[in-house]
Amino acid sequence: MAIPRNTTTTTTTNTTTNTATTGATSAATTGVRGSWTFLRVALALQTLSLLFQAATAGMLLSSSLGAMLHDVGSRVMYGASMLYVLAAVLAWRPGGGSPRPILYASGFLVLASVQVVLGIAHVPSLHVPLGVVMFGLSLLALGMAVTGRGTKS
Repeated sequence: MAIPRNTTTTTTTNTTTNTATTGATSAATTGVRGSWTFLRVALALQTLSLLFQAATAGMLLSSSLGAMLHDVGSRVMYGASMLYVLAAVLAWRPGGGSPRPILYASGFLVLASVQVVLGIAHVPSLHVPLGVVMFGLSLLALGMAVTGRGTKS
């Protein structure tokens, strides 16, 4: 009679341990999902701000309101690029993801810095094509983040 009680006790202990382990794994998985969601949101914001910049660049040619909107949009775009770097670091470090998005985000921040300098210096021959390239790269990075490509080390 003592043998079945030990078996039951062992089974109960293992079940409790497995439940605790599964709960910890779920919490870790939720953290990873949350950091990747933040990365996707940051990328979407950056991409939308670049699209807004393209629209207001066209408005620059026809109205003074376009100039103001383009100026405000440039600040939002630069902030979105910084947010993208933060999101990439958070997705990598605590989430255990690939460090590759940090490289992409840092590259975007460098391009955004060059873009700001070219805009302030009024060099449209370089500013406009660089904006188009940045929008394309941002769309590509967003597509990679949404589909899960480019996240493996």
